[in-house]
Amino acid sequence: MDTNIGLFLEKRALRQPEKLALWYEGRELTFREWSDRAVRAAGAFHELGVRKGDRVGLLMTNSPELLECFFGLARIGAIVVPLNWRLAPPELSYIARAAGLQTLVYDGDFAATVDAVREEIPVQAYVTVGEGAAGDAAYEELLARAPEAPPAAATGTDPLLIMFTSGTTGRPKGAVLTHDNLFYESCSVSFSLDWRVDDRMLVAMPLFHIGALILVIIGVHVGSTAVLMREFDPARFLALVPELGINSFLAVAAMLGAMLQVPAFGETDLSSLRWALCGAAPVPVPLIRAWAERSIAIQQVYGLTECAGGAALLGPERALEKAGSTGLPMFHTSIRVVDEEGSDVAAGETGEVLISAPHVMSGYWDDPEATAAALRDGWLHTGDLGTLDDEGYLTIVERKKDLVISGGENIYPAEVESVLASLPQLVEAAVIGVPDPDWGEAVCVVARLKEGETLTLEEVAAHCAGKLGRYKIPKKLVLTEDPLPRTPAGKVLKRVLRETT
Repeated sequence: MDTNIGLFLEKRALRQPEKLALWYEGRELTFREWSDRAVRAAGAFHELGVRKGDRVGLLMTNSPELLECFFGLARIGAIVVPLNWRLAPPELSYIARAAGLQTLVYDGDFAATVDAVREEIPVQAYVTVGEGAAGDAAYEELLARAPEAPPAAATGTDPLLIMFTSGTTGRPKGAVLTHDNLFYESCSVSFSLDWRVDDRMLVAMPLFHIGALILVIIGVHVGSTAVLMREFDPARFLALVPELGINSFLAVAAMLGAMLQVPAFGETDLSSLRWALCGAAPVPVPLIRAWAERSIAIQQVYGLTECAGGAALLGPERALEKAGSTGLPMFHTSIRVVDEEGSDVAAGETGEVLISAPHVMSGYWDDPEATAAALRDGWLHTGDLGTLDDEGYLTIVERKKDLVISGGENIYPAEVESVLASLPQLVEAAVIGVPDPDWGEAVCVVARLKEGETLTLEEVAAHCAGKLGRYKIPKKLVLTEDPLPRTPAGKVLKRVLRETT
């Protein structure tokens, strides 16, 4: 049988119609209610003229409506383009034109942003959720008069998503993910975790990020409940754990750190949590240990947009023993670490991480050159540097482009950042390379401090002494009052730091 992700919700509603499927800011939807609205959305978009292969942009915060649109559009074979609502109008305009959007669905909150790019993008139909511009179709009105949905129009190898990568190294590229890609990623993740049918997964990361969206798809596939937050708030996030009996969640390191700063963290009942995932960047060991003191094993997950989410996972049984590692390949995933010639390196040696899996993207949208560079001989070349130990556990060392080369020595910023993480004055810090007349590059720390704290370069050097080789000790310190620039996935935009430091 051909896979159509849009039918997942209908199949789950057939088996468990009255089960709580989605909780959103106090609103509850059963699988039947959620599926009924998604099917109506499919009929409404088809009536609007959306057909198989048409690209539809979703400029929306986390909401049931976004997910209804996703499943409805998937059913009729449209290609969904989730849009980062944090982007500036010129950035959104670039993505809309690159994807060739035919239709744009937007929250009323973003009406001004849409108006700013309306004349620059190829969109033929606009749909607004909430109050939008006069003349744009109202989502609820479309659903109210939606005709019967047409038969499912997409099969497993058809594209379903164009997920634009975060642009850590330049202009974003659109990773094309098929229905089969998402099916196999759902299987790979759920078969690698203790994911149960009665679980409640708390989703606070934005759904324009594949790491959040795939969790909702897995929940439908398994039959568990998704608890959705409009956006992350550390105090509210913690409060929802005991209030709703949350069993699991996905976060980035910055979110875990923010929750540690909530005064009620130590007293909050977290006993319902069985596991927590942390992705996007290596988790500092002190952060892992701080959560372990609350009996929560932070499982590091490694993945990319290009492989529909996760590719490797560190299980709870060895989360502390293997702290710093991102674990073993997930169930349907193979991982290699290779040198510049493409040969496998020895255990413990650093090389580029390659991934082979049925959930690896089909390519980059309208970019054959980038596709050919990334997909070679059945392997996705990630651009990440890592090591495999003698048990097959993967450790991500750094992005190739973030490597600092000082005096001919390779310095991996993540290693330095891990040492800096235990400095009590820090809120956050990132390490980059800056030009140096003698050594080519020098290690520079860009740091944001806690209120009222001070920090000098001498104190940083003293803290690192004995923990790092002398050539790795930072030679420059830049203090900032602003949060470090990050991608939607939580990765620090080191390209931006290098441009502004």
